[in-house]
Amino acid sequence: MKMTVSQDTSSSQNRKIGVIALVPDNWHGIWMPRHHVVGRLARQFEVIWVEPAKGWRDYWLSPAPAKPNIQSISPDEFGLTLYSPGRWLPELYRPKWLAQWIKKQRLVQAERTLRNRGCTDIVLYLWRPEFDWSLDAIHADLTCYHIDDEYRFSTEDLPNDPREIALIKRVDQVIIHSRKLLEKKGSFNSQTMHVPNGVDYSAYATPVAEPADISAIPHPRMGYVGVIKSQLDLALLRQLATQRPEWSFVLVGPQGYVGGKETILEELGNLPNVHFMGNRQLAELPAYMQAMDVCLMCYEVCDYTHFIYPLKLNEYLATGRPVVCSPIDSVTPLGKIVGIAENLQEWDSALNNALSADKNTAEAVSARQQQALLHDWDYLVDQIADQFRRRLDMEKNHHGQH
Repeated sequence: MKMTVSQDTSSSQNRKIGVIALVPDNWHGIWMPRHHVVGRLARQFEVIWVEPAKGWRDYWLSPAPAKPNIQSISPDEFGLTLYSPGRWLPELYRPKWLAQWIKKQRLVQAERTLRNRGCTDIVLYLWRPEFDWSLDAIHADLTCYHIDDEYRFSTEDLPNDPREIALIKRVDQVIIHSRKLLEKKGSFNSQTMHVPNGVDYSAYATPVAEPADISAIPHPRMGYVGVIKSQLDLALLRQLATQRPEWSFVLVGPQGYVGGKETILEELGNLPNVHFMGNRQLAELPAYMQAMDVCLMCYEVCDYTHFIYPLKLNEYLATGRPVVCSPIDSVTPLGKIVGIAENLQEWDSALNNALSADKNTAEAVSARQQQALLHDWDYLVDQIADQFRRRLDMEKNHHGQH
């Protein structure tokens, strides 16, 4: 149920909210949940996305060519402002006093921009624990820390980072994307929301033409759409593709860090029924997902993957295609609409079952799409925006009483 916020206080009527998003990556990089959330917030508030600063050598000594747009939507489509620190505010490490002053100036510049646009309230929105320094850099009316990963990235569960816990306790609002992370980090701040990852439902559910470069690949197509990375069980994929030469395995996405699995990846690519399509732009991904007969989430099961909430989960489901996934924590409650498999035999059986007629009826397709519709990004971001408004009302009323 979407929260509603009273607009009858003078603070609400006269308010213009500005948001400064401190993020670890560029807007035009691989799209993550923060891109979807911050972009949509810009449809309701004045929002500045602070691009990570480059080192001073990159600006002054050997300017690197601009990175290609990996998966991008123009910020103008959301009304979002990109702020690039530039050569006068580069990333420094020494001397420490200068490095800290420069970091602060980036936020000061962003805040000044929002104030000049008439913003009366500033929300400082942090997307990594290493941005904790920003809480002392400017005076924000509301601070929020959004946790969309276990940032220690260990395959084994480690104790909470004291620095991160200190940040969680200090901010006004915490948002956490998976139930497993909520169990681990959700008790340190009473103002904690659970907001899972979502989907641009209309984009993925609306039928589109099959991409020309995939039309010659034989059915059935077992498809993975996303970054090729170390968390994937590439050895399992190799076994499946070897065991099932009559199936086509199609992987669409850029290659990231594969953690020593380069040899397996090369062997996988040499199989005649395995097709690496490479990176595609964000707007192209629905067509590729819809072109699959079964969508895969073949993660290695470990403590780290139990903490994730895959961005592609609801994107897959929105297409209506059958989905098979490893038994990670965020997916196991969906066992009635998502096939779950752990070892080679279970995967072979689950994929074969996903191709069956009863998994592809109109009712089965609708059940998957209805699950995805519950996680439409617009609905989820409305909850975040409403919470920001409500918390700002609370803060204003609290200060007004003192």
